[in-house]
Amino acid sequence: MNPLTEKQIRASFLNASKREANQATLPDLGTIDWAHLDYLGWHDRKAPLSAYVVLELDGEPTGVLLRSTDAKTGGARTKGVCAWCEDVVVTDDVSLYVARRGGAAGRNGNTIGTLICTEFGCSRNVRRKPTFTEAGNDPAVRELIIDRRIEGLRERAARFVAEVGRTR
Repeated sequence: MNPLTEKQIRASFLNASKREANQATLPDLGTIDWAHLDYLGWHDRKAPLSAYVVLELDGEPTGVLLRSTDAKTGGARTKGVCAWCEDVVVTDDVSLYVARRGGAAGRNGNTIGTLICTEFGCSRNVRRKPTFTEAGNDPAVRELIIDRRIEGLRERAARFVAEVGRTR
């Protein structure tokens, strides 16, 4: 992922008002390892039910404001599979996140939800070394599996963000 500025992030949200975007508490952008991220996801320290995701969609930073279901835990942590990284090893820290749709549909209360890793660790999960059962000992197969996981994460996350922007 290309490094983003605060201005780019605040201007990227499809489903947040200017006020909501300006009030968002951003992470420390100077400490982020952008080279190993497929999307930037974080929780708002000042608004426990709010979380944000920004990714590149058609070459442009595109963000969505998410709501979690539980202020204390960031969502109903449950055993499940993240819809974005589809990691079957880390299954105990997945939460339901809901996004208001963009435009008039969102103002009318239309939302879309999905299960995502509670702490937005998908980029780390897809880069996990494949198990012997998954890849055997062949380094080329291991690399191919990681590349496919990364591609799948990017595609599924982008599809969700694009769907938030649809105003049906």
